[in-house]
Amino acid sequence: MARAARTLAHIPLFRTLDQQALQRLEAICTWREATERQWIVDHGATGTDVFFVLHGQLRVIASVAGRDTILRDLRDGEFFGELAALDGQPRSAGILAVTHSTLACMPAKGFRRAIHEHPDVCDQILAVLVGQIRMLANRANETTGLSMKHRLWAELLRLASPGRTPPGLPIISPPPTHAELAARVASHREAVTRELNALERSGLIVRRRGAIELLDAGRLRQMVAEAGER
Repeated sequence: MARAARTLAHIPLFRTLDQQALQRLEAICTWREATERQWIVDHGATGTDVFFVLHGQLRVIASVAGRDTILRDLRDGEFFGELAALDGQPRSAGILAVTHSTLACMPAKGFRRAIHEHPDVCDQILAVLVGQIRMLANRANETTGLSMKHRLWAELLRLASPGRTPPGLPIISPPPTHAELAARVASHREAVTRELNALERSGLIVRRRGAIELLDAGRLRQMVAEAGER
């Protein structure tokens, strides 16, 4: 497998930095290759480095009451570890490599200096932190206010992207396993399987090799919204 270029030039956080500023940041980074299914960071671990994904796919997993919950996936150009870099506290979630990944690891001191020296970097970090707060608030509201099936519908909508073939239906490809979906919605694999079967019988989704297509995303979105208003 070809090694990803060891540069921060393709990290959106640093989009406005000139070559000299980028090189100063690259000079303080260490570079790491992670194999599939390797844990990069353990929940509750110490350490304050920030990790930038040069190539690959990683998964953010929180452990609550002994159950692992998938919060989100990280792909090329994204980063993690900013909370520990800013407050020095133990890691709030574990990070698992879904695929072979190449990472740049930046010490917290250099990360904070970049925030202080570059206003656009600061603004982007603020936007990321606000986005995380909103995401966690939405997940908390779903967990306490929605039934499992409505949480599953909401997660399918989040995971879907516009399809490439007419009529451009939202599609999830590759589809997560039923166990992965269960970990995303704080449920069990068997319950997810039953609900997916029910959605397919209702004509709201179709499952084919390598994908789940949402045949009526508007209706799913409406039903989730109505459930949240009850």
